[in-house]
Amino acid sequence: MTTDYGTEAIRRHRESRGKVSIASKMTVETLDDLSIAYTPGVASVCMAIYADPAESYNLTNRGNTIAVVTDGSAVLGLGNIGAAAAMPVMEGKSILFKALGGVDAYPICVASQDSETIINTVRAIAPSLGGVNLEDIAAPKCFDIEDALQDLGIPVFHDDQHGTAIAVLAAVINSLAVTDRKIEDSTFVFAGAGAGGIASAKLLLDFGATNIILVDSVGIIHRGRTDLTPIKTSMLDITNPENRTGGIAEAMRGADVFIGLAVADMVTPEMVSSMAKDSIVFAMANPIPEIMPDLAEAAGAAVVGTGRSDFRNQINNSLVFPGVFRGALDAKATRITTGMKLAAGQALAALVPEPTPERVIPWSLDLAVSAAVAKACADAWAAG
Repeated sequence: MTTDYGTEAIRRHRESRGKVSIASKMTVETLDDLSIAYTPGVASVCMAIYADPAESYNLTNRGNTIAVVTDGSAVLGLGNIGAAAAMPVMEGKSILFKALGGVDAYPICVASQDSETIINTVRAIAPSLGGVNLEDIAAPKCFDIEDALQDLGIPVFHDDQHGTAIAVLAAVINSLAVTDRKIEDSTFVFAGAGAGGIASAKLLLDFGATNIILVDSVGIIHRGRTDLTPIKTSMLDITNPENRTGGIAEAMRGADVFIGLAVADMVTPEMVSSMAKDSIVFAMANPIPEIMPDLAEAAGAAVVGTGRSDFRNQINNSLVFPGVFRGALDAKATRITTGMKLAAGQALAALVPEPTPERVIPWSLDLAVSAAVAKACADAWAAG
């Protein structure tokens, strides 16, 4: 029997009134308990932090606390639904942080879609936090917001960019192994030049890719375009070395790897057939991929992945963010570096020591995933 997940989700959420709550670490059952947890004893704790602000990491839960911050402008595949409607997704992220990484995460939905307001809000609440996970904030402002907050002294990580990129890197590493390819000799086509697409392209370039073609809703991003945003224009310095033009069909012809972070049903079997032999197709649009897996396989793709849990090879940032923050918090990192992201991707790939077309990436609920990613990030931060 097929489950109606939408109806069941509403029933369960209504029954529990959401997904998160606060649990006490101290008991308050006697007057002594009260005097230690609250007044008068707590005054001494406050003054210890006043004398040395770093003590906030030892005397409070700050060192294990992050905020999941959104303005609701780009929620899942739902678009700009606003702050209040984004809350169930932020609560969902929060329980994954706790279940998979042991991180206490709090949803913060900001009732403004102005970049400066979001930046100032995060700055104002930073003393309560060990890190910030920016979530479901539309491009291109997501780039500016993340960049502006890198001086906070705590890791600020836009998951739609870098969580996606790390998961893509892991899947690429193992898919290239399955199809006997080298990254430097492979041509990658990205459908979607938003937050996830641009961050994934950059991370693949950092790992050794040399030929990446970005395609947005207009077509291939090339040097003759006059309608590009500043971030897309900057990508021309490191992508499309042959300055190819045209649309998605022209981009995919002869390509080794297709990575879709765009919209449903935009890729045809004929486009997949035009790719190189034993191609790799990651159709990650949700809930409906750019091309359904069975169609891509019938058209000649050797490895197929999506963003969905009901198909094999789910490439999803839930594999990444709990471990990245667990490692960053453990290492007392002040930011998430490129080295940490590369290490996380390689650690994730290594969890599938013998990849096959049916399995190039681990299962997202495997508790070994978060631990491996956390260790890789902490070690990379320590290595500098």
